[in-house]
Amino acid sequence: MASPAPIPSSPDSADELKAARAVARGICRLFARNDIWCMAEMPLRSGRRADLMGIDAKGQLVIVEIKVSKADLIGDAKWTDYLDHCDRFYWGLAPHLDRACMETDAFLPERCGLIVADGYDAEILRPAPTVPLAAARRKAEVERLARAALRRQLGHVDPNLAVWGD
Repeated sequence: MASPAPIPSSPDSADELKAARAVARGICRLFARNDIWCMAEMPLRSGRRADLMGIDAKGQLVIVEIKVSKADLIGDAKWTDYLDHCDRFYWGLAPHLDRACMETDAFLPERCGLIVADGYDAEILRPAPTVPLAAARRKAEVERLARAALRRQLGHVDPNLAVWGD
């Protein structure tokens, strides 16, 4: 499945960028086997960018926030902004990260799923509970995701076409 790899908002190194791309690839493979189709680096109306945003066979929206370093994981204070744009939210972690903090109240384990992934595959360690968006909000978000995906696809088909940003 070809999908642009996520780029951390401020990668500390080329190694972190490579690791984030590997985690995204593994999660995309897991999701594809489960009929969830996602896109990397999806801009949200809030001004944030979801590392991965997808849609499942039931039309539910899924967002994954990818973390490959402890500093990035602990230092992210804005991740809750994503919860307003999805029915299910997952943390996507590199295998080497200590996951103990994911059980603390700060990471809302009752609201957030947990996936561990490498470049080849991924495993859901904690399923994300479904917290349904309002129907009108879901419709607007699905349409935004569809339009962004189609815009990107057209850019791949015709790279010389002037395509405006997501």
